[in-house]
Amino acid sequence: MTRRLRSVGLDFIEAAPLRLVFAAEVSAPPDVVYRALAEDVEGWPGWFTQVTAALPLDGGAGREVRLRGGIAFRETVVATDPGERYAYRADRSNAPGLHALVEEWQLTPAGTGTRVRWTFAADGSALFRFTMRCARAAVGRSFRDAVRNLDRRLAAATA
Repeated sequence: MTRRLRSVGLDFIEAAPLRLVFAAEVSAPPDVVYRALAEDVEGWPGWFTQVTAALPLDGGAGREVRLRGGIAFRETVVATDPGERYAYRADRSNAPGLHALVEEWQLTPAGTGTRVRWTFAADGSALFRFTMRCARAAVGRSFRDAVRNLDRRLAAATA
């Protein structure tokens, strides 16, 4: 059963009790990467293997996302800076112990490609924070695999 999470803003990205930050590079330019993140929400399961379903809601102002293991989120998009940043807040979730969550994808030019920086900013029970800190390496691998898959997907689309 999903429950309402605490509503937080973009400032939570820096203030969250738990912050996991990862970065990787892709060969596509920032505007192309941005479109894959913000405009092709339904395509996320094709490159982010932890995502089993993703649907845009409210004309792109929200999202519904399901992860492997049955975790689900109802999200509100809180930042859309084309070619630079895409961020969303989880409003509802069934994730045990989660109280608040904002995820931010920052895109910066890197040569002819893009440096993708993902921040997972969360608050939750002590057990949730402990578990996520212990899972940091696995979450980082999942992110790097996703970005590598996205890079291949974008390269194939332009070939």
